[in-house]
Amino acid sequence: MIPDKASYRLANARLHASLTPGLAAAFDSDGFALADISVADGKISSIASHGKSKLPADAIDLAGRIVLPCFVDCHTHIDKGHIWPRKPNPDGTFMGALNATGADRAARWSAEDVARRMDFSLRSAYAHGTKAVRTHLDSVPPQEEISWPVFETMRERWRGRIELQAACLLGIEGVRDKKWFEKLAKRVAAAKGVLGVVTYMVPDLEELLDQVFAQAIKHGLDLDFHADETDDVAAISLKKIAEASLWNGFEGNILVGHCCSLARQPDLEVLDTLDKVAKAGLAVVSLPMCNLYLQDRRNNETTPRWRGVTLLHEMKARGIKAAVASDNTRDPFYAYGDLDMLEVYRMATRILHFDHPVGDWPKAMAATPAEVMRLDGAGTLAAGGSADFIVFKGRNWTELLSRPESDRIVVREGRAIERQLPDYAELDELMVG
Repeated sequence: MIPDKASYRLANARLHASLTPGLAAAFDSDGFALADISVADGKISSIASHGKSKLPADAIDLAGRIVLPCFVDCHTHIDKGHIWPRKPNPDGTFMGALNATGADRAARWSAEDVARRMDFSLRSAYAHGTKAVRTHLDSVPPQEEISWPVFETMRERWRGRIELQAACLLGIEGVRDKKWFEKLAKRVAAAKGVLGVVTYMVPDLEELLDQVFAQAIKHGLDLDFHADETDDVAAISLKKIAEASLWNGFEGNILVGHCCSLARQPDLEVLDTLDKVAKAGLAVVSLPMCNLYLQDRRNNETTPRWRGVTLLHEMKARGIKAAVASDNTRDPFYAYGDLDMLEVYRMATRILHFDHPVGDWPKAMAATPAEVMRLDGAGTLAAGGSADFIVFKGRNWTELLSRPESDRIVVREGRAIERQLPDYAELDELMVG
């Protein structure tokens, strides 16, 4: 369908208002309008409402198929990915995931092992239409000395196909070793990474957060937190992060993931937290598939009674940037997944009610995470931008989100890529011994 030539025109493409900000058109109730897209030399040369200009005879008629910009996946763990066959979660719980992953990391995470699993994950994401990925890297000693060099090599190998970012990952208690944590912050800065920790309600949380912010300010780093991945109503570290940002006068970008406990807390507590999050300018990413898997899992005789996601609608109403992302893939924290952001958005729509109306929720898988990751030109379709987009068969949301769209067409710099998903058998030798 996409011609293998430098210039062509796509007619009758169905574009969404939230992801095509420059398009002047009459959008329907779901935010779609028919448009014509001109591509030349790897760029989008123009986007116009369908019927506003004369089309060449060789224009490709998409007949109303949806076209979206390539995805941006802002919270993943590709250093952990695909270890499930050799180290499954024994009971599906959060503690089961922590213990299984820790044991596998200590025993198996050599540079070669991490690199091969990372590359497998990135090939999957690329084939599904993802343009940018932020991964967390377990950075507890001695793993930081192994995984960060692997990440830097992988970033260069994938440059031009996937923009790869990394954030360090360690429990907040690791910050107590001030000398070591400053060394880690310097390592992250040298790799042009993001400073990240997992927060818990430890007695010295505020002091430790001040140290995290101090290192981020000193080294000019953005921040990325895992927070409140629990149903414990006493877990309020999201609010503590917002307060720490305000009293430290932090001016960088802050992304906070999970925030599950917020959905369990009393209304007054929720309102206070959201007001502070909005004032501090934090962005929040929900991980609907992983948290649906882990949260409220007690035993095989008890049905889960809540969804595990955070309050994205209430956040968005206050102007808080809200995104969704893949999180873990075939590891003890989530047994499934393939870094397919269409699957993530499909699940998010069902779990979080991103419908009635759809509004601008599609930004959560593209434009919003691109903004948080400081990726100019990613996550939207615009004249002058790179011709990076995905052509689907679906012509409306119910068609698009009812099937896997396995035959989607991924276009990068104006050319359709060969969508070859890697075979799981490639990793078999890493799963034995």
